[in-house]
Amino acid sequence: MHNLRDLDIDIPRDQMVVVTGPSGSGKSSLAFDTLYAEGQRQYIESLSVYARQFLHQLERPDVDLIEGLQPTISIDQRAGSHNPRSTVATVTEIYDYLRLLFARLGEPACYKCGEPIRQQAPEQILEDLLELEDGTRMMLMAPLVRGRKGQHKDVLEAIRKAGFVRARVDGKIIDVNDPPELVRQRVHNIEAVIDRVVIRDGIRARLAESIDLAIRHGDGLVLALHEEKLPDERIWHEELFSTLYACPNCKISYDELEPRTFSFNSPYGACPRCEGLGSKVEFDPELVIADRELSLSSGAVVPWKGATPAVVRKLKTALREFTSAAGFRWNTPLSKLSPKVFDQFIHGNGKKFPGILNMLEKEYATTTSDAKRQRLEAFRGEVVCVECGGARLRAEARAVKVAEMSIHEIAAMTVSQAAEFFENLEFDEDELPIGEPIVGEISARLEFLDTVGLEYLTLDRPASTLSGGESQRVRLASGLGSGLVGVCYVLDEPSIGLHPRDNERLIEALRNLQQRGNTVLVVEHDETIMRRADWLIDLGPGAGLHGGKIVSQGTPDEVSRDENSLTGQYLTGEVRIPVPEKRRRTAKSRSITIDGVCTNNLQSVKARFPLSALVCVTGVSGSGKSSLLNETLGRALVRRLGGIAPKPGPHKSLRGTSQIDKIIEIDQSPIGRTPRSNPATYTGMFDEIRKAFTSTRDARRRGYKAGRFSFNVKGGRCEECQGQGQQKIEMNFLPDLYVPCPVCEGKRFNRQTLEILYRDHSIADVLDMRVEDAVAFFENFPVISRLAGSLNEVGLGYLTLGQPSTTLSGGEAQRIKLATELGRVETGKTLYILDEPTTGLHFDDIKKLMLVLGRLVDLGNTVVVIEHNLDVIKTADWIIDLGPEGGAHGGQIVATGTPEQIAAIEENHTGRFLREVLEGSG
Repeated sequence: MHNLRDLDIDIPRDQMVVVTGPSGSGKSSLAFDTLYAEGQRQYIESLSVYARQFLHQLERPDVDLIEGLQPTISIDQRAGSHNPRSTVATVTEIYDYLRLLFARLGEPACYKCGEPIRQQAPEQILEDLLELEDGTRMMLMAPLVRGRKGQHKDVLEAIRKAGFVRARVDGKIIDVNDPPELVRQRVHNIEAVIDRVVIRDGIRARLAESIDLAIRHGDGLVLALHEEKLPDERIWHEELFSTLYACPNCKISYDELEPRTFSFNSPYGACPRCEGLGSKVEFDPELVIADRELSLSSGAVVPWKGATPAVVRKLKTALREFTSAAGFRWNTPLSKLSPKVFDQFIHGNGKKFPGILNMLEKEYATTTSDAKRQRLEAFRGEVVCVECGGARLRAEARAVKVAEMSIHEIAAMTVSQAAEFFENLEFDEDELPIGEPIVGEISARLEFLDTVGLEYLTLDRPASTLSGGESQRVRLASGLGSGLVGVCYVLDEPSIGLHPRDNERLIEALRNLQQRGNTVLVVEHDETIMRRADWLIDLGPGAGLHGGKIVSQGTPDEVSRDENSLTGQYLTGEVRIPVPEKRRRTAKSRSITIDGVCTNNLQSVKARFPLSALVCVTGVSGSGKSSLLNETLGRALVRRLGGIAPKPGPHKSLRGTSQIDKIIEIDQSPIGRTPRSNPATYTGMFDEIRKAFTSTRDARRRGYKAGRFSFNVKGGRCEECQGQGQQKIEMNFLPDLYVPCPVCEGKRFNRQTLEILYRDHSIADVLDMRVEDAVAFFENFPVISRLAGSLNEVGLGYLTLGQPSTTLSGGEAQRIKLATELGRVETGKTLYILDEPTTGLHFDDIKKLMLVLGRLVDLGNTVVVIEHNLDVIKTADWIIDLGPEGGAHGGQIVATGTPEQIAAIEENHTGRFLREVLEGSG
């Protein structure tokens, strides 16, 4: 399988097994593409042929025999969901139980006046309807089906048998004797039309009888549809009355509480403005009005700066009525406006004036100029929904409380805060049978999240914002809660993003799974987890074609004593990453300082980042590292240097930016989302390679240009597979089969293109060439040789130039980005931001990475990394340590200085572990 070399291996069952080895040695191929894939295949083959066609099936592994394999469950690094609606609470099912709790035991209140919701008597409904103007036409209906799927033939038949001749189905009036055929899979609303009346004198008795009839058939609900006559049109309004839920003051009726009432994924619970997302991409008031001390004439509205006199006259006309009524002039500083007037100026007054944000939205939507749209785009951002305040739910759901807390307030708590809330939650005697089992399920899941070191996460944290390690540990918590026995769990570096202090908790969670009677197979590079394993498998000795063999296996002690094992040599300390003999000097005058940062849990911190140094940002999980670096400093620097970036987190000042001329953020996001993207295309190497082929004698004689050697455009590619090199065959109830294209035999290009050779290699041969071979092969082409050399330096020499980006790990993608930057001509004034660059790296790969980062700094650049790996931390010139804990108990800078200075602090978590590493390296 992939680069694995005819392996024969016995893996002990019901133990904790760690698979390690250099990057690209075949760890994932063994653990995921072989063992997990075979376990899934065996399970799926036990299902019926009919069921199999609905399941995604993995490719059958190329293996002769696997015996004794348990059912497999994969918990890998892939983000669990890119859906913005998915949160920590929904992934762990905590939110499902919360919705059930609020539906059964929630205390509803009016969202307008706060009055507890009480039943509305039929007499009150009658009086409300009689207050309508004389001559108003009205239909009284009994709601029978509200937002349920099905054909509902029985409901329509029941309406007919009850003696009614009309019904309303999905907003259309129908004759019940000739009902439409409803689509079973769609959601429908059905109301029986009880009576059609005109409000006038003498109608009271008939209306009262019709209301009673509607209440009886609608199970306490009455829907009144009444007409409003306007000068040029007639509008029909719906009004829901309930003998079950209604506000006696505001006379607002409510549906009966159901779990879907609290779902932001359902139209019955989602905020209608943001549709349950909690935010919208629109013009950001803070960007539109950057300085309230300015007046309209001096440029308070930033997008209007530089407007022509004609445009200014047009704006004055649009604003004249509002400014006159509000009592301020064109030259009045906006800070002089009262909060109410300023809010109306921004959002509109609900009358004729729409507000400047809506004016800008209209301008953005109607402009035909791309340049203007791009300029306006800079003032847009993800803005918290003004209607729900980010709660995602409609007002009716937000007004329901349990123990004085609404559901969105509980969701905004951290795991530890929520655990404390539910521990102290008490119920009345009659509520106990309902509430106790629900709270028990919630508390158990919160406990599992705490066990795997995620107590700092808020329950409403979007799943898409979790790091690979956090996402994996959230799903690991779900695995702990499932209570399965006799399963093989396959994990991919669960220690990512975890501070050394929290490693013990992770190991306990893995041991918990194993001691229940499961096999835990972990692909891991963390030294602590390796030492605590029952069995260690070391693959290698190198990467790619140089790997794929078992170098050593046995207990951690046995592997450590094996002279052939590079991993063993690092475990014994025989080989180690050296501590720099001399740290680079730092100076306050050569620094970037950001002050007053309050992003997420940061508590108005002031951080100094020395330039021309390797700076390491450390701290326990959830202490605010990403908030400081990625969400605030990185974005603020990009904007300060004239780039476009999302709005940075709140901060007071940013100083020292004139000392850099470029910022490059290198994360672990994929370098491409399709198999057409590869290391050669991402780095720009493929453009130069195509030029090299274009310059050959045969290509010039045939008139071939660079486009001829692209597999993305017509001309040179194979049209049978459109340059993919393979074709997909859908096998219905079997896994989809990918076979080499029968025309080009997997080479992607047509015969004429493949006839062009450079040094006896076709363009397809070059794409199949390893990076390490390409360095010498293209030695006469400096750009290609430099870029290939950079990839080789960061330890990616084993990759082929044309390896699809979809097959790369997050760590490999990050190193490709780093190599791309390395291959460029440097000014020596660049600031690099890296987020855990050691992800997926073996000890030896980290050693290579540190040499590369050191070379960047020696050129005068600045490298800032978020990192938990102690081998990286000990080589830093400057450390910024956040804490002391995660979440609400973190967000402070607890220590700064050199590694030796941090290690000398007794109570510091990072210092405690760093001290051991520095002493061991001494």
